Amino acid sequence: MNIIIPMAGMGKRMRPHTLTVPKPLIPVAGKPIVQRLVEDIARTTDEKIEEIAFIVGRFGKEVEDMLIGIATQIGAKGKICYQDEPLGTAHAILCAGDTLIGHTIIAFADTLFKTDLKIDTSTDGIIWVNPVENWEMFGVVELNSEGVITNFVEKPDHFVSDLAIIGVYYVKDGALLRSEMQYLLDNNIKEKGEYQLTNALESMKRKGFKFTPGKVDEWLDCGNKDATVYTNQRVLELKKGSEKLTAATAKIINSIIVEPCYIGENVVIENSVVGPHASIGKNSIVKNSLIRNSILQNSVTIADKNIANSMIGSFAVLSGKPDDLSLGDYSTQA
Repeated sequence: MNIIIPMAGMGKRMRPHTLTVPKPLIPVAGKPIVQRLVEDIARTTDEKIEEIAFIVGRFGKEVEDMLIGIATQIGAKGKICYQDEPLGTAHAILCAGDTLIGHTIIAFADTLFKTDLKIDTSTDGIIWVNPVENWEMFGVVELNSEGVITNFVEKPDHFVSDLAIIGVYYVKDGALLRSEMQYLLDNNIKEKGEYQLTNALESMKRKGFKFTPGKVDEWLDCGNKDATVYTNQRVLELKKGSEKLTAATAKIINSIIVEPCYIGENVVIENSVVGPHASIGKNSIVKNSLIRNSILQNSVTIADKNIANSMIGSFAVLSGKPDDLSLGDYSTQA
């Protein structure tokens, strides 16, 4: 089994946080989004994961080394591929080259999910879906009476289905998918101005391949600040009791921690109340403050603040009045 993770986008909806770090490396409950995604995927298959291809922009060696390390942690080979132009989902996946062979999972790196189902690798393909109210904002699928996918519609302008494609796919024949996507590029076949993965899947379906929907118990979006803060809340709830969320090196002085929370290495919390649903990155200092339902990245310093529903970037320094914040790296507020 191979995994392909397209993550080359600019993450504009997550600015200012994505000005200094790619969106998939923003931490949720103490781990980068993409690491949690890889761990979620690994639990869906009993096959050994041989290779993980990360499709990135020019993010630099530090980011690339981190991604290779994420693959290594689950016993897979990590591979860095580049997408230098945003030409659509099919174009992005094609950048993974010969990783597209045999059993392949494709997962876009701004989504997390919870499911107890295992992939049936004998099926032609699985497309994970979730019912939504705002179906016009998503690619959706239609099903027949046997539960087989009959149609893919990208952001429909009228109702055809509320089953949104969450961005996770399995195909039994990665090489065939690669050839179908290459056909799109070779013949300049676009939809809404881009080369779309769903068009390649539609072509495979017309040739007799059967795609079935994969159902998730919970779908967690990381597309913007509020969605990511909510996802952090849900992940903390899901991981409490099964994952160590407070580092042994953290110092809690005259303070209350309202679980669940993530407290990173060498964090100092003094005269404060933290939680519920707060994630505090390593080397951060919190004094005389109330922090709840928020993500603080690494080396943040906060004093005399009441913070809720916020994301604070690394090395930020804050003090003063209560806020609902989305503050980028190296910011200072007093």
